[in-house]
Amino acid sequence: MPKNALQARPHQTLAAREQRMFAAPASSAAEALDPAVLLDRLVHAAIGRLTSGLSPTALALAYLDWAQHLAISPGKQMNLVRRAMGDAARLTSYAALASIDRNAPDCIAPPPDDRRFRNDAWRRWPFNVISQACLMRENWWRAATSGVVGVSRHHENVVSFVADQILEAMSPANCIATNPEVLEATIRERGENLTRGARYWITDQVRAMLNSPPVGANAFRPGHEVAVTRGAVIYRNRLIELIQYSPTTTEVFAEPVLIVPAWIMKYYILDLSPSNSFVKYLVDRGHTVFIISWLNPTGDDRDLSMEDYVRLGLLDAVQAVEAIVSGRKIDAVGYCLGGTLLSIVAALLAGNGSDVFNSLTFLASQVDFTEAGPLTLFIDDAQISLLDDVMWDQGVLERRQMLGAFQLLQSNSLIWSHSISEYLLGQPAPMFDLMAWDADATRMPYRMHSEYLRSLFLNNDLFEGRFQVNGRPIALRDISAPIFSVATERDFIAPWRSVYKINLVTTTEVTFVLTSGGHNGGVVDEPGHPHRRYRTSHRPSRDPYVDPDRWYEASPVVEGSWWPALASWMEARSSGRVPPPGLGAPEKGFAPLCAAPGTYVLQA
Repeated sequence: MPKNALQARPHQTLAAREQRMFAAPASSAAEALDPAVLLDRLVHAAIGRLTSGLSPTALALAYLDWAQHLAISPGKQMNLVRRAMGDAARLTSYAALASIDRNAPDCIAPPPDDRRFRNDAWRRWPFNVISQACLMRENWWRAATSGVVGVSRHHENVVSFVADQILEAMSPANCIATNPEVLEATIRERGENLTRGARYWITDQVRAMLNSPPVGANAFRPGHEVAVTRGAVIYRNRLIELIQYSPTTTEVFAEPVLIVPAWIMKYYILDLSPSNSFVKYLVDRGHTVFIISWLNPTGDDRDLSMEDYVRLGLLDAVQAVEAIVSGRKIDAVGYCLGGTLLSIVAALLAGNGSDVFNSLTFLASQVDFTEAGPLTLFIDDAQISLLDDVMWDQGVLERRQMLGAFQLLQSNSLIWSHSISEYLLGQPAPMFDLMAWDADATRMPYRMHSEYLRSLFLNNDLFEGRFQVNGRPIALRDISAPIFSVATERDFIAPWRSVYKINLVTTTEVTFVLTSGGHNGGVVDEPGHPHRRYRTSHRPSRDPYVDPDRWYEASPVVEGSWWPALASWMEARSSGRVPPPGLGAPEKGFAPLCAAPGTYVLQA
């Protein structure tokens, strides 16, 4: 018998390959929980609900690590005292000079992304002194919470993060009496701005309690104003709907495009308004496009696992695309966690001798999670154990619980500046399609998210070759299809240097793009979008590794959107143009079920 049965039978269908890879005896009924374990989990879940999923134990451990090491570091303490005295003297001199000279040089400049004190009103005395005192205080605490010898890196990051949250909450910009912009507006409008802000605050709280979308979001409804590219759902199982889009050209590129969004989001971020729809852009370029629309799980779906997302999520979709566009390889595109899932399936199939993919595109996707940005603050054994019990109790991780963590990571822009603008100035930000999409809640099932956090985030099993599918480890180095990887400069979910690590673990050719913008705005980057730019380079197969800093310096800036670069890259690897296939393949069991955007995307 051949050593690799899959390699010996290249003609077999994906369904046959899938049956072999996932063949396993039926699982036995789950054993009853020990009453003591059950009690512990209920208590932990109650604590998690009170703390919005944050582990008080994890925070206490981080604080004790920092405080005890600082207590036995008299040199560090002396430096902090000396710094505080110096700051006080500088601030006193500045206050005296600034009282008579509005253009007195600042003691300290704010960080580049700090927009709190940019208004000219903050240049007037005493507000210039107040803002400088705030910045100096924050800078002192950053020094106090970092560089303490002996503190673990993770605990140092946690303590610094908590200190930043407290300091940002204490910012003079958040107080009516010390914010000159708010004072001016209050005097000018005779307090009407505060009255409007109070109404907005009450409205937001009521909508949050009722789990209703924010004001204005109903102007961007999937299937009406957004997600309107014409197509049909041609396959559905308990986890996904697969949408195929109608062609708009007389001929299409032979290889179909399969898009895999993250299961943490509704798919239509890639099919927003017609003017900025990534899907429509590819269809109008002559591509046959399919996209996965994920189920929005409820407590009844608590036992969906990572293997279910591999098998029911992506392998079933690949099987459907192969049936409809037979005899053609697939150009697969994965976004965020969808890209991580795509890398798993690509490595799984490649390791079994299956040559399904013509190319792989990863959008803001990570395969290594050791430097996954500020999100790692919430990833340790104590934190995951508490979150695990919260999800066990609920059956899912609610979208609002995830949003709370994301907002904390950018509290300056997502919490405090929003509160100042809407509740103190009475000027709510206008709703637009991307903002409405961001408020369209999704959930994640307990078992899958627990496995994902522990295996990928905490243990980094995928990158290090320990991640298993059906009891067998997979290796990313088995991937042979060419890769197009996109990262964004201001991504705090998938930092670009972390995304860049795809170059460390694969030997195939990699085209890497670093674009302006953040995790979402940098991907929704249609041609004509103002102030957009990107850097790009191509690494041939098995070429030597170049570290990210050297790569950045050597890669010139290209003005404009990266979308045409990706489309041209895929089209250069196409085998040509052919007449477009029909929607679905009824004779093969893939008949159109309903019009796009389908039903799963509408689930609340």
